[in-house]
Amino acid sequence: MKFELMHPADQLVMIMNRIYQYGMTTTSGGNLSIRDESGDIWITPSGIDKGSLTRADINCVKPDGTILGPHKPSVELPFHRDIYRIRPDLRAIVHAHPPTLVAFSLARKIPDTHLVPDATLVCGNVAMAKYDVPGSEQLGKNIAEKFAEGHNTVILENHGVVCGSTNLFKAFMAFETLDFCGRLEIDAKKLGTPRSLTDAQIELESAKAHPPMDAFVARVISSEECAGRRDMCHLIHRAYDQRLFTSTQGTFSMRLSDGSFLITPYMKDRKYLEPEDIVRIKNGMCETGKTPSRAALLVQEIFNTHPEINSVIIAHPPAIMAFAVTDATFDSRTIPESYIQLRDVKRVPYASSSLDIEGTANAFCSSTPVLIVDNKCVIVAGASLLNAFDKLEVLEYSAKAVIAAQDIGKIINITPEEVKDIEEAFHLT
Repeated sequence: MKFELMHPADQLVMIMNRIYQYGMTTTSGGNLSIRDESGDIWITPSGIDKGSLTRADINCVKPDGTILGPHKPSVELPFHRDIYRIRPDLRAIVHAHPPTLVAFSLARKIPDTHLVPDATLVCGNVAMAKYDVPGSEQLGKNIAEKFAEGHNTVILENHGVVCGSTNLFKAFMAFETLDFCGRLEIDAKKLGTPRSLTDAQIELESAKAHPPMDAFVARVISSEECAGRRDMCHLIHRAYDQRLFTSTQGTFSMRLSDGSFLITPYMKDRKYLEPEDIVRIKNGMCETGKTPSRAALLVQEIFNTHPEINSVIIAHPPAIMAFAVTDATFDSRTIPESYIQLRDVKRVPYASSSLDIEGTANAFCSSTPVLIVDNKCVIVAGASLLNAFDKLEVLEYSAKAVIAAQDIGKIINITPEEVKDIEEAFHLT
């Protein structure tokens, strides 16, 4: 899907529906806008149900102030105008009140975007604007002041967050990523002290190059490959809806019977990924005209090292990532299902998945199907695509249970004797 070819009104409806569906705004809350090439500002209306917005509800505000549309534009229109006036490079704004970021605005704190490497690259330096009445001239000045300083992401005291960018999807990415950082930090603090990355570590990740691969032209597409592309997209959409990763982060892959494999593309929206977007890698070569995930070489090494592994998923769900950004140890001996699926979850140092590909691949074995990479991601290996996805779900749900238990009482794990009974009953080796 070419998001940039959609009409501004359709873009606004699509993103607002997405924000509402994920519980990141309420029926009456939040507003989005796009400034087009003619200077018109397309903006969501005031007082209209955000859960059932249509393109006919969107207002167009002309440069001379004329308003076209059936409703009043958002009461926050003044700060949208102020931002566009002071930052001509910005073409879209997202403003909403997700509970996590509201919590930070109440505490007058900014989420730590240094817990994972990509967050700072997406959000930039985050600022906080002083409180004032919604829709007021002073609030507009307070927000615009922070954007004038060069910030693109601003938390509003006792209010919410505003993100601006060169297009609506990029503004949404910053909004979604900052919310992820907030949820991650809250979970991590229940387990211990969050460990931030240094600027040098983040720079190391940002400098990571795409795998050098020659291109090949696919002459024949087998029915197996067609099914694989379809199934991958189905589970990728499900994983995104379950918030197991964000819009452009998260890698799915599966091996085909001829030894080639399919993998997600780099920087394409996971919510609307289509079968034709999936990238095939064959004999170290990449399907022509496509850019695979930067994890392609790691996935290739895992498949080459472990013939029993047919799918690898790389993701960063917030609950299990709370373990990755603290010194807390994740123990799968919570309930029988968790131990059966996850066994001995190991962790490897930050950046090892890119700097020590061979060592990372060798860390997998029959009793270790999951790796936690410090401050980076989790890597899940399975005998099939569905098996790997199941493990990812169990991993995140188990982590959520452990974090929730922190407020209830001391965790009592399954005993070693009980583990032996499980291993015998389910023939685990």
